Amino acid sequence: MNTQPVSDTQRRLVMLCAVLGIVLGGLDGAIANIALPTIARDLSCTETLTVWIVNGYQLAVAVSLLPAAALAESLGLKRVYGFGLALFTAASLACALSGSIGLLVGSRVLQGIGGACMAALSGALVRSVYPRELLHKAFAIIALAVAISAATGPTLAAAVLSVATWPWLFLINLPIGLIAVPLFLRVAPHSPRRSFAFDWMGALLNVGALGLGVLGVDALGQKEARWGGIEIGAGFLCAIMLYMQQRHQKAPMLPLDLLAIPLFSLSILTSVCAYAAQILAYVALPFLFQTVMHQSAVTTGLLVTPWPLLVAVAAPFAGRLAARHPASVLSSIGLTILAAGLSMLSIMPAHPSFLDVAWRMGLCGIGFGFYQTPNNLTVMTSGPTTRSGAASGMLAVARTMGWALGSAFVALVFGLSEGSSGAVHCLELATGFALAGAILSVSRRVVRDEQKNMKH
Repeated sequence: MNTQPVSDTQRRLVMLCAVLGIVLGGLDGAIANIALPTIARDLSCTETLTVWIVNGYQLAVAVSLLPAAALAESLGLKRVYGFGLALFTAASLACALSGSIGLLVGSRVLQGIGGACMAALSGALVRSVYPRELLHKAFAIIALAVAISAATGPTLAAAVLSVATWPWLFLINLPIGLIAVPLFLRVAPHSPRRSFAFDWMGALLNVGALGLGVLGVDALGQKEARWGGIEIGAGFLCAIMLYMQQRHQKAPMLPLDLLAIPLFSLSILTSVCAYAAQILAYVALPFLFQTVMHQSAVTTGLLVTPWPLLVAVAAPFAGRLAARHPASVLSSIGLTILAAGLSMLSIMPAHPSFLDVAWRMGLCGIGFGFYQTPNNLTVMTSGPTTRSGAASGMLAVARTMGWALGSAFVALVFGLSEGSSGAVHCLELATGFALAGAILSVSRRVVRDEQKNMKH
């Protein structure tokens, strides 16, 4: 995307800004859940309203991903990413100063819009400053930042709440943002802009498709099957209308040109399966540890930690291997290892030792880390450089779709299961999604071989 020469120092500083943006979004998503009971008590509101502190943020992220990617190709990557970083920082201050649940949820929605700009464009930002031969290292750093922020978020939240009030959970974003915003605007290169009008109708249909889908999943989780079904159905209808409308656009917000590339579309489907497996496990495991194994919340946090910790170890190693070996094979190996770890978790003895849990969680982390970097690299390089913004946006959409799909299945499984078997069934289903992702991933090898044969 970038036509300007980029020095090594400039490249490192842009990567630093990308990592800081990822840390902001990752920490904020991880710490908000921990603070919900405290916020509900301090603001004197019901648990149902408090949950919208999380839901409002997630909803804003979901509906803003594709518009942010489209705006980046129209207005320039630097402007849109810089706007997202600045908005997230300002909204963090607004969250901390909120004296009512309404103001807090509204501030969280603004945070979500800023977070979507960063999530949708971080991959494109990296590709804009790194040559192709170094991209595997760059995406390994991105995966490392995601894993570390996910691993440290709950612990950091607990530490802050032990010595300070909940607004400080949002105020800790300010120093990071105040460093990252001016630094990014100073060092980030300008990217080419495509001359086309913003597709407002496509944006509205996108809001309907993803927004109603997320609301429907939330309704299923609240055991409101009727409303959940209506919202998911309406979201599906909006998705069909979006597809039909986008077919006639010169610069479609939904990147149909990229999805027509088999290597790209298979990689996106692989991501959906992997993130569905991840969220199924992440939601089910606390129930397994606390309800079945009778562990405390603090112990549960420690038991979950080996997963993101081992992702941080495996992702850079997988990135180095991706420079020499097919990403399709590496990702398939990773998802197969993930499936094995999930399967082992589902058949644990009734009273496992901490070591029994730790090595299984570590196996899941190694598998997910092995999958993540090579797959993301394939998504970002299988299309033309000028469509990096759209590719990065679709990568974030795949993650959101996977989480929404996994969350819907969690609600369904827990609703149909008896006693404490729901968590185990979720892990079994997560194993199936991981295996499906492994099959989709390795099929990319066949597609690539066929394309080579056609060229010859």
